[in-house]
Amino acid sequence: MLNKIWGGFFFVAFAVALWRWAILGDAAVWAAMVSATFDMAKVGFEIALGLTGVMCLWLGIMELGEKGGAVDFLAWAFGPLMVRLFPGVPAGHPAMGSIVMNMAANMLGLDNAATPLGLKAMKELQELNPEPETASNDQILFLVINTSAVTLIPITIFVYRAQMGAADPTDVFIPLLITTFCSTMAGLLVTAAVQKLRLWDPVVLAYLGGMSAVIGALVLHFARLDRAAMEQQSSVLSNIAIFSVIIVFLALAARRGVPLYETFVDGAKGGFKVAIGIIPYLVAMLVAIGVLRASGALDVLLDGARWAVQGLGLDSRWVDGVPTALMRPLSGSGARGMMLETMETMGADSFAGRLVSTVQGGTETTFYVLAVYFGSVGIRRTRHAVGCGLTADVAGAIAAVLVTYLFFG
Repeated sequence: MLNKIWGGFFFVAFAVALWRWAILGDAAVWAAMVSATFDMAKVGFEIALGLTGVMCLWLGIMELGEKGGAVDFLAWAFGPLMVRLFPGVPAGHPAMGSIVMNMAANMLGLDNAATPLGLKAMKELQELNPEPETASNDQILFLVINTSAVTLIPITIFVYRAQMGAADPTDVFIPLLITTFCSTMAGLLVTAAVQKLRLWDPVVLAYLGGMSAVIGALVLHFARLDRAAMEQQSSVLSNIAIFSVIIVFLALAARRGVPLYETFVDGAKGGFKVAIGIIPYLVAMLVAIGVLRASGALDVLLDGARWAVQGLGLDSRWVDGVPTALMRPLSGSGARGMMLETMETMGADSFAGRLVSTVQGGTETTFYVLAVYFGSVGIRRTRHAVGCGLTADVAGAIAAVLVTYLFFG
């Protein structure tokens, strides 16, 4: 899929450039496209290199949290809910432990721990699957929750925003929290409806109702404020929450007798490797998107969408987030490239820059997750997994637009 998308960007850009040159007499388009290849390659390298320090910092902090037992705590806290959402898993079966640990790691943004745990959970769920080539209800729900990206600490978004020059990289923290909650709830509810899960169980209602009440209270509180007070309070609350996470991770690690400095350094060592490792992917996507924009093809698409939206009497600023939203279910690196190119072009603190940050952090790469997880156990018939996963994606994109207008509109 990504091969076709990436190559398609160049072919579409070439076709549009030919039209502009031959029909409109715009010979400058060729220079603009070639210049874009050099400019965006340089931008991709500079972004990746600039990520090194911040990536080292947060990988070190996350290592402290993992060694301090933050994942274990979340697994304990959400265990009763998971038992009721996965009725096909017998009590004491190892699959439940892997499911809970995977989701806890995802909440903390620990991708390096979440993926192996997720694959382990899928293999253990496959042991309970009476039809090995067909996805079971428990496997589908597990995948949908993963693709909806329930994330409490979206560190990667903060890192990219910091590198792109955002004045306050964490100012999207609360919008992201609301967005990822909405996408996860949408995925859970539609899957539960298809599978006829007992969501009216008192324990399930207590968890989902409690979390919904917290998110609803946040929305109501900020909706009553004027723009200046909203931005100030949101920034203060976001930064207090993020720094509190650091303190909690340090405290948990210290409580377990974990050597704080050495553990932080061990985790931080991976920062350079991660930052350097993404250079080819960033350069590839940013160059392709840069060429597409330089040719005028992307502007034609967005201008057409804006014209249609304005014709309905609606504000059209959200249209700039559409390419990232469309790319998000298909390709993680593609959506990341779209996000970074938008921030590079329009500014990290612009409405569009904040919108694409929220879109990017609100859901996961649905088709990639489905392919990897189902492919690891040989499942061919995915049943309603794709439909439920895409429902979560759509809900996340809509929520991202609404909360961006609420906080930054």
